[in-house]
Amino acid sequence: MIYPIVAFGDPVLKTPAKDIPADYPADELRQLVADMFETMYSAHGVGLAAPQVAKGVRLFVIDSAPMIDDEDEETGEKVEPAPTAAPVKRAFINPEIVEETGEEWGFEEGCLSIPGVREMVYRPETVVLRYEDENREQHEETFSGMTARVIQHEYDHLEGILFTDHLSGFKKQLIKGKLARISKGDVNADYRMKFPVSAGRR
Repeated sequence: MIYPIVAFGDPVLKTPAKDIPADYPADELRQLVADMFETMYSAHGVGLAAPQVAKGVRLFVIDSAPMIDDEDEETGEKVEPAPTAAPVKRAFINPEIVEETGEEWGFEEGCLSIPGVREMVYRPETVVLRYEDENREQHEETFSGMTARVIQHEYDHLEGILFTDHLSGFKKQLIKGKLARISKGDVNADYRMKFPVSAGRR
C-alpha cells in the first residue's frame, strides 16, 4: 500500500512520535514497514519516517544507496569531504541516538514533505544508534557519511524536527513563502500528498 506523504504544515510533523509497544502485532508492524518502503520508493526517496505517512510512532525506513551513488551530483561539490560508507537498507524501530561524533559537514538536504525546497544542513559525520529491527531484536550500530545523514534526518522527524528547523533565521525568512504555499497544496510533486485540512487533499 502506498500512503500519501504528509505535507509541511500538518501538526503530525511537529509532534514527537511515540514508542511502538512490545505487544504491537508483529504482522501489522511488518506490513507497515513494507508499506513505508513501497511509499518511499514510489516517491523516489531515500528515507521515510512514520509521521510522514500520518503515523505518530517511532519508526523510519531508509535505503541510502542512491545518496551514496549520487553523492557528488547534488551540489557539484561537497562543502567538506564526507566519509564514505556502505549503503544501508533497513527499518529502524524505537531508535535512540546514543552519540554523534566527528566534524560537522554540509549537504543540501530536501524532504518528501517539503517538495521543491533544498537547503544546506550541517550534521556530525558519525552517529551511534540503538534500535530494534522488524523482529524486535535490539541492535546498537555506528553509521557514518551519507547513511548517517539520512538516519539523522529521519530521526529528527520522530522528534518533531524538520530539516528547515536547522536553518538560520535569515534562511527561514527566505523560504517562508515557499513553505506557506506547500502547506496550502501549491506544490509540484510527482507523488500523492496529504495537505493540512484547510488546504484540502490531493
